[in-house]
Amino acid sequence: MNIRLLCKQLSVLCFLIGIFMLLSLPWAWPAWGRRYGIDDHYSFEQRGFWALIISAAICAVVGGVLYRIGRYASGTMFRKEAMAIVGLSWILATVLGAMPYLLSTTYRGPAARVFSADERPQVVALANWRFLTTWQEVEPLSPEQYQVIAALCSDEAKAKGLNRRRLIALSDRLDAVQIFRELQLLPDWSRVLVAAGESRRLVPSDRDNHYRIRWVPMTVMDALFEAQSGFSTTGATVLAELEDDHLVPYCILFWRSSTQFLGGLGIIVLFVVILGQGSAGKALMRNEYTAYSQEGMSARMQHTAWVFAGIYAALTMILIVCLMVIGITAFDAICHAFTTVSTGGFSTYNASIGHFAGWDPARGAAIETIITLFMVLGGTNFLLFYLCLLKQPWKLFNDIEWRAYLGIIFVVATVVVLAGMINRDTGYETVISAIRYSLFQVVSIITTTGYSTTDFDQWNQFSRGLILVLIFSGGCAGSTAGGMKIIRHVLFAKILSLEIGRTFSPRLVRVLKVGGQTVDDQQLRLSILVYVGLILALFIGGTLFILAFEPRTTFAPNQSHQIFDSASAIAATLNNVGPGLGAVGPNQNFGNFSGMTKMLFVWLMMLGRLEIFPIIVLFFPRFWRDQ
Repeated sequence: MNIRLLCKQLSVLCFLIGIFMLLSLPWAWPAWGRRYGIDDHYSFEQRGFWALIISAAICAVVGGVLYRIGRYASGTMFRKEAMAIVGLSWILATVLGAMPYLLSTTYRGPAARVFSADERPQVVALANWRFLTTWQEVEPLSPEQYQVIAALCSDEAKAKGLNRRRLIALSDRLDAVQIFRELQLLPDWSRVLVAAGESRRLVPSDRDNHYRIRWVPMTVMDALFEAQSGFSTTGATVLAELEDDHLVPYCILFWRSSTQFLGGLGIIVLFVVILGQGSAGKALMRNEYTAYSQEGMSARMQHTAWVFAGIYAALTMILIVCLMVIGITAFDAICHAFTTVSTGGFSTYNASIGHFAGWDPARGAAIETIITLFMVLGGTNFLLFYLCLLKQPWKLFNDIEWRAYLGIIFVVATVVVLAGMINRDTGYETVISAIRYSLFQVVSIITTTGYSTTDFDQWNQFSRGLILVLIFSGGCAGSTAGGMKIIRHVLFAKILSLEIGRTFSPRLVRVLKVGGQTVDDQQLRLSILVYVGLILALFIGGTLFILAFEPRTTFAPNQSHQIFDSASAIAATLNNVGPGLGAVGPNQNFGNFSGMTKMLFVWLMMLGRLEIFPIIVLFFPRFWRDQ
């Protein structure tokens, strides 16, 4: 293993990440960070600005050290070095990408949670201030105290809190302020509750006269989770409030979207463009585009990577222009273009894409239509776009994977609409609106984007089950989508059919055909079966891990759904989808999980994005010793 050569190439990644951090700096100024449908912020984001400056400096120092170690490295980079770069680059990117969140003191969520389950009424859990990643139940409150805390935890209060009049109105108690003062004297609540006028230097003036619950800053685990979710284009988040620049600076939101832009086509492909190292380039490309042998793949891997990167950049620019023409701000257009073409799913709003329809229904419908189209394009094999550029558009429709991809979208969306009409629980006024929302969510899930325009966790049980199954599908191989990929499902079904047929007709010779092509590679058959088996093992093992070690307080208020919620969380992170169902549904987030479970999610997101093997091999000592 040529360690010096590895260091030299990894230094390029550090410099690249540092450059994108610097590109996020302009959004710290109010004139740049305007947003659609909410009040603009009016002050320079000093915390976010200096956090990005320091983080970029750290990237430069780390990159400089790595380059100095490997500056005299020579020799050819082979498959083993290429695989090491794949795994190490994602680990390094996660660590460096977490810096801005930590240094800017980005806030994750409120330090108190209210339980409302029937079996455990009027129970409250507080963040453990020693570890900040676990929840601990406090002594049962009196009905009056619980009512005040529930008011402070309401959607209206959120981060800003409540002034005296609203606190009394929501708690329906004339002595609500006195109850608040009494709670402040309790040991468990002394660090949580903030009265009006107690922290003038720490909050904006518009909330200084509010009674509120303190928010928890992101921990190391939170920052690593958010960074990995960005680079792996998963779209899961620990942030509960995205629309308050005091909690999450706008320049940090832009950096958050930039991580998905970098991870979309894959830092791996960017490395191929930069390296052009023959066998190493081919190894890197194969890790990103794992499928059966595809006609038209250029023998010059560096040229192919340049073409794919160009297509990716062109789609992103076209989407930015389309969104700005519709009328949304440059900040929103760029952030959502970054996270749509990359099929990442990070939004700058709590309601995701549904925010636009809530503000302007007509414009929101247009935005949803455009984003749906570009999600479909993002989930399509970029090789097919390349063939279209070579004036071979018929190969797009001849591709069995792309036909299956569109077929699944059509069938599942139709079934979801019909199931909703039969159960009469969609909540949509017309069939057109049902089709609109169902199609958007189906496309969002199958492409592993993870946007939402509606709370699909409230759909009927059959539709929710379909969504859970769809999480395991993934987009096309060679796309920006994560997941298992459609072609693997096609191959797995054909291999399974052949093996079943062999049990009752052992003498009959059958060949595996995909798209009219005969696939004779026995190693490919084995790799498909091994990959599916590993995904299943990780899914089951991860679910059991959460059930064994995650506190029940994580799953409030519906603790009886712990098994389903755990399985959904594992599926959503392992397949790089983002939101799942239940405790990790589209209106929830991953911030309530313990630090140990978040670290599990970090590794699952990385394994899912890198097709498992480039990460696993890093933990085999023989991988580093053998030549």
